[in-house]
Amino acid sequence: MRRPLAALAAAAALVLATLAAPPEAVSAEKATPQAAAGALLPRESAEAAAFRGGLVYANYCVTCHGMNADGNGRAARLYTPRPANLRGSDKNDAYVSLIIRKGGAALGRSEFMPTWEAELTEEQVRDLVAYLRSINVNKPR
Repeated sequence: MRRPLAALAAAAALVLATLAAPPEAVSAEKATPQAAAGALLPRESAEAAAFRGGLVYANYCVTCHGMNADGNGRAARLYTPRPANLRGSDKNDAYVSLIIRKGGAALGRSEFMPTWEAELTEEQVRDLVAYLRSINVNKPR
């Protein structure tokens, strides 16, 4: 019983010592703007938002709207009306954001489109809208 506790205490001490390292010990290269500029996708770019939105879509939307966002997800056949084809949507970003947050019934659309307001952050909703805009064939909006 004492050996696992001793090992756990040693590991905790090592983690605390690492976290307590002075800022000078951190590589200066990581803190420079040049290093941040070398990022694959700068955080505030439209491409980064669309990428993050794709992750949100894969986690929350794909079951009904499908991998291609065409309304043919695995659960689509269970609903009448069927989920929207998001690739050919003519709705503007404000409307798309509103229906994501408030759900279909609040906007006179399908009652089966759930409200995601309590589940998704504002950033996730913005990113999801950016992703949907990036895959929409009816550009620009």
